[in-house]
Formats: sequence, C-alpha cells, structure tokens
Amino acid sequence: MLDIKFIKENKELIAMAATKKRMKFDVEELIKADDKRLEMLLSVEALRGEQNKVSSTISMERDEAARAQMIEEMRVVKDELKQKEDELRELMVAWQSLMLQVPNIPDMSVPDGESDEENQEIKVWGEKPQFDFEPKDHVELMTNLKMVDFERGAKVHGFRGYFLLGDGALLSFAIWQYAMEFFRNKGFTPIIPPVIVRKQNLYGTGHLPGDTEDYYMTQDGDALAGTAEVPLMGFHADEILDAKEFPIKYLGFSPCFRREAGSHSKDVKGLIRVHEFYKFEQVILCEASHATSVAYHDEINRNTEEFIESLGIPYHTVINCGGDLGQGQVKKYDIELWVPKENKYREISSASYFHDFQTRRCNIRYRDEEGKMKYAHSLNCTAIPTPRILVSMIENFQQADGTIRVPAVLQKYLGKEIISR
Repeated sequence: MLDIKFIKENKELIAMAATKKRMKFDVEELIKADDKRLEMLLSVEALRGEQNKVSSTISMERDEAARAQMIEEMRVVKDELKQKEDELRELMVAWQSLMLQVPNIPDMSVPDGESDEENQEIKVWGEKPQFDFEPKDHVELMTNLKMVDFERGAKVHGFRGYFLLGDGALLSFAIWQYAMEFFRNKGFTPIIPPVIVRKQNLYGTGHLPGDTEDYYMTQDGDALAGTAEVPLMGFHADEILDAKEFPIKYLGFSPCFRREAGSHSKDVKGLIRVHEFYKFEQVILCEASHATSVAYHDEINRNTEEFIESLGIPYHTVINCGGDLGQGQVKKYDIELWVPKENKYREISSASYFHDFQTRRCNIRYRDEEGKMKYAHSLNCTAIPTPRILVSMIENFQQADGTIRVPAVLQKYLGKEIISR
C-alpha cells in the first residue's frame, strides 16, 4: 500500500507503474473516491461538532420549552449524522478497496515486458552435464529408485499428489539440514511459523486481493499460507521496532499450500508444480532506505545462488520484467535451475524487495535517529524449496546405470555417495 498523499501528488507515476506491471488500475478513480471520502468526512465531523455543541447547551438550559425545542433540533442533527456516517462507511469500503489495488512503483532498472518469457538473463553459472547415454527425467529415475510414488499420491491426495519414500524423503531431510546450517551462517534466525493464517496477513503481504484463487481457505475464513513470508510479516504487525536491531533476518521453514489455480494443464507430471511442499524463506526487515533495500536484495539473492553453487547444480539468474512483477514488488530476481531432460531452466527461487508497501499494510514501524516514525522496508527470497529442487538434482546427477550421485555437501547428512536400489 502506498500513502494516499504520495499517490495524489504522483498520479502519473502510479499510472506508469500499472502500465509497466500490466495491471488494470485507474488512479483517477481512486482520487475521485478519496475526494468524496474527505468531503463526507468533513460533513460528519461538522455534524458531530454541532451535536456536541447542542448537547452541551441542553444540559445548561433551564427552560423546559427551550429544552424541548433543542432536543428536537438535536434529533434532526442526529438523524442526519447517522445518514452521513452510513454514507461515509460505504465510501470508506470503496476507497479501501481501491487503495488495496494500487501497484507499487517498479525500479527504473526493471525491463519492460509482458510475461516471464521476456525476463532478462543476467548471470549463468555451471556447466550443463553432457551425458554419453540417453538421460531420463526425474519421474522415471525416482520411481525406479523407489524414491517417490505418484500413483498412490494421486489415490490419497488427488491431482498432483505424491509420496516421497526412502531415499526421496531422506534426501529432502539432508537438504533441510544443510540449508539450516548454511543460512544460519548467513546470520538468519530460524523460525517455524504457523501456516494457518488470518486473511489480514495475506492482505498485509499483498497476496490479496489479487491471488484469491490460489489459496486454500478454512471453514473459519482463514487461509493456508503459500509461503512463510506471510506469517513472518505478520509476526511484527502493529509493532514499533527498535531500529538498533536492524537488519532483522528470519529464516522461515514451513509447509506451503497452493491451489495452482489456472495451471491445471501445466506440468501435470512430476514434482515441478505441486499443491503442498516445504520451503525455507529468507525475510528481512530494515531501515527505510532505497540503497539499503537494494543492497539486501542483492545479498539474499546471492545467498541462494551460493547455496545452489555448493550443490553443483547449473543455473541462471534473470531479472523479472514489469509484466512478471507482483503488485507490491519493486524489483525481483528469479534463479532457475537447469533441467536436462526438458533442456530448459526451471524457477527455484525468487528474491524481491518492496520498500514500505508491505509494512504499511502490516503497520510495522520504527523511530529513526531523529525520533521520526517511519515504516520499515521488507524483502524476501526463497532459500530453497523441496521437493522441487529434487527435479534438477536428480536429473543433473544421474548416472548411466540409473543411480544418482549425491552432491558432496549432502553426503554427510544422507550417509551415502550414491543412491541406488
């Protein structure tokens, strides 16, 4: 959410942001709604003042006839005030709905583009494996090694269901243990948050109102979070933080739930696009400084790059174009891992910064050195998701005999160098 004063003073900038992000938003409609809201608010306040004045006068009046006349006049004012208050509530609902749709302004370095097809590659790392045999995909490899069972997963869960078995489960635990050690050494505090969250947390992080169809809702109107970012931003909601603690760095670990609405025909096989998974998420809260946000954005993205490099998986990093940015994101990087059988890169991580877009919604503030109250800046980045990372790991490290070579950094956790039947 942006400040309404800023929006009214920079409406051309807001219109540009909507255009660049390929969002439908009419800033003039918001400004008109705000003008009506302010006009009605003044009317309500004037009537409240008149009501208070008449009430005070009545309490001091001794003449019964005069008192009765004033009471009748106050009843008229009271009825008019109620009508105006009802109108104000309606105007506030419309105004708040529009305010929740205002796009954050993308950084000048964000390239123009319609979709992820136009994201720009900015880095390539690692050598793609050259096989002297016909490589298999992760579905066949993991099934043959009894690491996964998709048939029983579909029987129990339905479409996109899966069971990780034996070395499939153990490899996931190895990745989690290594990730915990790796990111703690980067100064992050581990947190296991609740993932059944109140909807206000989805609005706070900017996932609502836009992503309604992608969330599982409970009978009570709460939601299952699709990322630990949601509860971690709610952790400090409505708090005034101590600036001396900045940067606040959290490493959230949680199950994640996504309906994958609108992608029914995409990636129907395997572990690329599933409804439930586990993920480590980096979240940072810092001072309200653009330069500081940019520096931490590069840092958290580089953390995940280093993690991937330590595993030895080829990847490239892209900067997301305007059409592939979310409503609240100022800038975003995606890291994509090489998938040999598909002969393409697949997203494994996104790193984003938001300035104070999320913290305004969550009401997370601090006092600067001069004692002035400010909204903190927020950033987040995927540390690593499972089971998606298994796709690239299994396919890149497959051997001619169908076994899988375990990355060196994971061998001490898994207790073996080769996964075989």
